[in-house]
Amino acid sequence: MKIIYAIQSLAFEDLGNFAPVLKDLGYQIQYLQLGVDVLDEALASKQPVIVLGGPIGVYETETYPYLTDFIAALTQRLKKNYPTLGICLGAQLIATALGAEVYKGHVKEIGWSRLVLNNQGLASPLRHLENVHVLHWHGDTFDIPESAKRLAGSMYYPNQAFSVGLNILALQFHAEVDPHTFERWLIGHTAELNQAQVDILTLRQENTYYGNLLQEKASLLLRDWLSNLIPV
Repeated sequence: MKIIYAIQSLAFEDLGNFAPVLKDLGYQIQYLQLGVDVLDEALASKQPVIVLGGPIGVYETETYPYLTDFIAALTQRLKKNYPTLGICLGAQLIATALGAEVYKGHVKEIGWSRLVLNNQGLASPLRHLENVHVLHWHGDTFDIPESAKRLAGSMYYPNQAFSVGLNILALQFHAEVDPHTFERWLIGHTAELNQAQVDILTLRQENTYYGNLLQEKASLLLRDWLSNLIPV
């Protein structure tokens, strides 16, 4: 049986539009909660792991001490080249585990905009997102690890995605967001949106413009990544 582990920090930031794709490919999805569940078995597994987004910073280890053990276990996983996909916080955790710096950015990037793919990005699963508006929702950013290839940037941040070989992929942005359940994000993050003076009506409207196309292209991205994994 094929299993895929999805590690969550927030209940409403789930696999979104990735879930039906994974089920179609025959994967059994097992959700685990960061800071709540024991994650050792999942991180030691050769099965794919997707680390999802959340509002905490990877550097907040005094406030969230379990991050230290998680990063250590993730480091060992990545050394073994086990298939791992990180999204937003998940991408920042991968960057940290690979020895790169993660820090507060110069601006909070929340909204829909196109990625800027470089040549390596155009030769990666991200090619399916060329000229596609994706959802950005972050205040922190990362340096690209020495062992990784930078794949994409945005108008605010040069580092939006990187990969290590074919098995490790880190996405600062959200390709997985389900346009039909996006309202949960607007409710769950209302305090952050108001503090950042982000217009909720605009975000909702942009979701209706861009969400369905992103869902279609994100399916191709995920299928591409999974089909090219190297057995370990």
